[in-house]
Amino acid sequence: MTNILVIYYSAYGHIFQMAKAVCQGAEKVHDANVKLVRIPEMDSEKNRTPYIDKEANRNKQTGVSVRFKVVDRFDKYVTALEWQKDVPIATNEDLRWADGIIWGFPTRYGSMPSQVQLFLEFATDLCGNGDLEGKPAGIFTSAGSIHTGHESTILTSMVPLFHFGMIMVGLPYSENPEYLTGDAIGSSPYGASTLAGPDGSKTPDERELIMAKRLGMRVSFVATALKKNPIQVISV
Repeated sequence: MTNILVIYYSAYGHIFQMAKAVCQGAEKVHDANVKLVRIPEMDSEKNRTPYIDKEANRNKQTGVSVRFKVVDRFDKYVTALEWQKDVPIATNEDLRWADGIIWGFPTRYGSMPSQVQLFLEFATDLCGNGDLEGKPAGIFTSAGSIHTGHESTILTSMVPLFHFGMIMVGLPYSENPEYLTGDAIGSSPYGASTLAGPDGSKTPDERELIMAKRLGMRVSFVATALKKNPIQVISV
C-alpha cells in the first residue's frame, strides 16, 4: 500500500471541498491508502482573523471591507468549522506515515496562512531527521479573486517544503486543458486552486475540482513509483 496524506487548513470551507476532491483523485491509484487530516485553528479566538474582522466591523465597514463583507463571512467561518469537526487533527506522525503528501490552504497575502506556517515550525524534528526527504508533495489553494495569490501562494509555499526535502509535483498543461481559458477559474501549472470570490460566496467550479482530483492522482502515482524505487543518494 502507498500511504497518501491530504493535509489542509480551511477557514471558510473552500479548501475543505477541494481537499475531498484531492482525496478522490488519490484513491484512484491502485493500492493507495488515503488519509485526510486538518491543521488546527489558533487556540485563542482572539488570534483568528474572522473574529477580529467581526469585532472591528460590527458597526462600521469601509473600503475593501465592504466588498469583502467580513461580517457576513464570519457566519460562513462558523459553519465551515462545523463541517470539519470530524476530520482528525494533523500530527507529525501523520507526516512520517505518508509516502506522499498533498497540502491545501487558502492564500494569505500571497503566501500560506500563519496556521500552516506554525504547524511547519513545530515539525522541526522532521526536517532535522530527514523524515520527509524524497517524498512527493503537491499544493492546492484558494484566493478571493484571480489576482490575489493563486500562483504566488503555491510558489512561495514550496520554499519550506524544499527545506524538508520534498519533491514537488504540479499540474502539466497537456493534462489540464481546463486552466487554458479566459474564464475566471483557478489552477495553474504549479497546482490546483479555486476562486472563492472577494466575499467568499463562490463554491469550487467543477473544472477546479477535476484538476484537484488530478493533483491527488499525480502525487499518488509518483509516491507509488518512488516507494517501489526509492531515491538513492550517491556520494561524490
